[in-house]
Amino acid sequence: MAAAALLSVQAAAAQSILRDAETEALFRDMSAPLIAAAGLDPANVDIVLVNDSSINAFVAGGQIVYLNSGLIGSADSANQVQGVIAHELGHVTGGHVIAIGDSARTAGGISLLSMLAGLAAAVAGAGEAALAAMALGQQAAIGKFLAFSRTQESAADAAGVAYLSKAGISGHGSLEFFKKLQNEAFRYGYRFKDEDAYYQTHPFPGDRISRLTESYQADPAWEKPDDPTLERRFQLVKAKLYGYIAEPRQTLVAYPEHLKTAPARYARAFAFHKQALMDKAMAEADALLAAEPDNPYFLEIKGQILLESGKPEAALAPLRRATQLTGNQPLIATTFGHALIATEDKDNFAEAERVLKAAVARDRDNPFAWYQLGVVYAGRGDTPRAQLASAEQQVLGRQMPRALASAQMAQAGLPRGSPDWLRAQDIAFQARAAIESEKKRR
Repeated sequence: MAAAALLSVQAAAAQSILRDAETEALFRDMSAPLIAAAGLDPANVDIVLVNDSSINAFVAGGQIVYLNSGLIGSADSANQVQGVIAHELGHVTGGHVIAIGDSARTAGGISLLSMLAGLAAAVAGAGEAALAAMALGQQAAIGKFLAFSRTQESAADAAGVAYLSKAGISGHGSLEFFKKLQNEAFRYGYRFKDEDAYYQTHPFPGDRISRLTESYQADPAWEKPDDPTLERRFQLVKAKLYGYIAEPRQTLVAYPEHLKTAPARYARAFAFHKQALMDKAMAEADALLAAEPDNPYFLEIKGQILLESGKPEAALAPLRRATQLTGNQPLIATTFGHALIATEDKDNFAEAERVLKAAVARDRDNPFAWYQLGVVYAGRGDTPRAQLASAEQQVLGRQMPRALASAQMAQAGLPRGSPDWLRAQDIAFQARAAIESEKKRR
C-alpha cells in the first residue's frame, strides 16, 4: 500500500500536488477521528492529494500523508480510503521514514564491507572469491533492508487496525482495498510464491488479508455501517477528480449522459468545460444547483466555468456566495478574487484586495493568491507590495534567485521596520540561504 519509503521524498517532490477546497474538507473530516485515535492533533496532520495515476499512498517525513489520485479513483468507498489513511498514520507514528533511512545506511555499510572484502580478494589474485564475496554481501544488504521494510509494513497494518477500532470505524474497507490490490497484481500476471518472499518490500497480500481479517472481525466496529453523508461526499469528489484529470472522452464513457446522478453530472461538467462546450457544462452545473442551491462547491464550479469562459462578471454572484458559505475558504476566495480582478473594473479591486488578503492570511502556501494580490497592488501603483507579493509567490515556487531580487526591491520601497519590510527581509534571508545551499550541493 505504501510506496518504498526510500523513494517517498523524491516521489512527493517529483509529483504535482492537487489542491481543491471540497477534497481537502473531505479528507479532513474522513481522517480526523483516525488522527485523534493515533494520538495526534488533527490540526497538525495534513492529507495531501498527489497527481499520480498509480494506486499508492505514502509518507515522506513529518505529519503528512500523501494519497495518489489513482488511489482515489480506484477506491470504491470512503471507508476504503480511511483504511489506507489508518495504515499510513501507522507509518507516521512509528517514525518509519527516519527508521528506513537508518536501515538503508546499515544495509549500505554491509554492502560496502563486502565490496572491500571482494577487492581485497581480487588484489590477492582470487578473482572468483572476490566476485562471490561481493555478491553475497550485496544479497545480505538487500535482504536486511527488505526484511526491515516488511517489518514496518506489518507494524503499520497493526497500527491501522488499532486506529480504526479506536475511532469506531469498520475495517471492511481496509480488507476490501487489500483484496483490490491483490486482484490488481493477479491481473498483471504476478503470482506470490514463497520463494519470492525474501525479495518483497511488503508482506504478501494474502498473508496480510488473513491476519487483518481475524483482527477486524473481532472488533466491535466490524458491522458498523458506513457514514452515508461521508460516502456521498466521497463519490462526488471521486467523480470531480475524474472529470478534472481524465480526457473528456474517457469521462463521458465512465459517466455517460444518460446518468443523472450528482456525481455523473459533476464529472461531465468538467469534461464539457474542457471541451469548451459551455452550454452543456452550464447545464450540468445548473442541474446540480437546482437540487442543492446552497452547495458551495456546485456554486464554485459554476463560477469557475463562467470565469474561464470569459464571463467574469457573471461569475461573481456564484463565487461570492460560495465564498460566504464556506466562511472565506482560501482556495474558493482566491478564485473569487481572481474573478473580481478579471472584470477589469477598478471599483472591484478594493473587494478583491480584502478577499485575497484574507485568503493568504489563512493559507500562505497559495502562490496563485499571492500572484493575484500582486496584480491588485500593481494596479493601484503600490509597487513595493506588488514586489513583496511576487517574492511570496516565487519562494513558494522555489524560484529563489527571483524571490531574492523581488524581496530586496520590496525592502527598498517599504518603510523600514514595518511588518511588510520585515517579511521581505525574512524572504530574502530564506532565498539567500537556499541559493547558498544549492551552490554547496553542486
